[in-house]
Amino acid sequence: MLKGLSEKLRGSIEKLTKSGATKEAVDEVVKDIQRALLESDVDVKLVFQMSENIRNNAFKDPPQGLTRKEYLIKLIYDELTKVLGEKKASVELKPKKILLAGLFGSGKTTTSAKLGRFYQRKGLSVAVVCCDTFRPAAFEQLQQLAEKIDVVFYGEKNEKNAAKIVKNALKKIKADVIIVDSSGRNALDDELVREIKEINNELNPDEKILVIPADIGQAAKIQAKAFHDALNITDIIVTKMDATAKGGGALAAAYETSAKVKFITVGETPDDLQQYDPEKFVARLLGFPDLESLLEKAKDVGVDKDKAEKIMKGDFDLEDFYEQIENVGKMGTFSSMLDMMGLGKMAKGDVDSQQERMKKWKYVIQSMTTEEKRNPDMLNSSRIRRIASGSGSKESDVRELISNYSKMKKMMKMMSPGQLKRGQMAKLMKQFGMKM
Repeated sequence: MLKGLSEKLRGSIEKLTKSGATKEAVDEVVKDIQRALLESDVDVKLVFQMSENIRNNAFKDPPQGLTRKEYLIKLIYDELTKVLGEKKASVELKPKKILLAGLFGSGKTTTSAKLGRFYQRKGLSVAVVCCDTFRPAAFEQLQQLAEKIDVVFYGEKNEKNAAKIVKNALKKIKADVIIVDSSGRNALDDELVREIKEINNELNPDEKILVIPADIGQAAKIQAKAFHDALNITDIIVTKMDATAKGGGALAAAYETSAKVKFITVGETPDDLQQYDPEKFVARLLGFPDLESLLEKAKDVGVDKDKAEKIMKGDFDLEDFYEQIENVGKMGTFSSMLDMMGLGKMAKGDVDSQQERMKKWKYVIQSMTTEEKRNPDMLNSSRIRRIASGSGSKESDVRELISNYSKMKKMMKMMSPGQLKRGQMAKLMKQFGMKM
């Protein structure tokens, strides 16, 4: 996510820590940050305003307890956070009506399902309403997504009056959270403004959310202002954050309105919606640990504390190993998890290739009998041939799994309690409540 921006910002911070905190060094770092933000499509005016703030405050007396360099890093962090949203938007878990608005290609329909899934996982009943009467197949797409996540769907395929669909939906469906997917256009023209205002009047939504794609660039500022003028937008969702090297322009769009970026989407599945927290986001861009987010992800996918403890002690079989592979896969890429742990400088190519191997291993383990999973020592040549054939793998893949499983088990048993009590991994284990 914004990998290029992150690498450039981390390079600037590293340069600052290695150099003296001189005016020349600060000017050079500010120019580096300017280039990085402009390449990520953050608005020029915001970038130069932020730069001036850093320069004007760089040589004030540091707060007690901070060195000059620490103070400069905190100043850069604070200014970046201000540009990219400042504070986390609150998400109220109560009955509400939500209207999604945006142009063609913004991802409103898939975002409707992702938002529905988010509230469903928080224990609220959800209904999605198709008011996109303009785009062919919008009805079928939202209906299929609603079925996939098991929420109520409402739409009227042949009705062209979106406000009428809303009126009928409010009479016929009952749910804690009602999400209305409106039509888009290539531009915010008079027809679209009229339609979303009619929907807004009929729905009387608690939240009016603008959906904008991360790859929109600096046009995000214009679009945010136009929709805000037409609809008085309350929140913003930035989509496709996983699919672009840019995205800074979309995140900074909230600066132009009183709305905040509330969520970002980071993938294609219904679970790929995240609450946007500018402070944590900037911390991760700069390479600072975000163990809290990693723990939240782990809890969401149901990482079992007792089984994780068994693995840390080297007391596990292939069934336990398979379950942890499944859980880790649900948490995202290894690279993103390393970022959350503040270990983003590790060789990500090697890490992600390991993740690909683990996908193969899942199929291999699925082709084993229960007895083989619980006692991998019994896997002889004939069993390995059978497992490889049943999983569509090579015999070498099966042997690689067995070898890695054995090495990991041996390594965990060899690690002393003292080793496990140190570093980022120790912090993570402690917060899971594991006894090391």
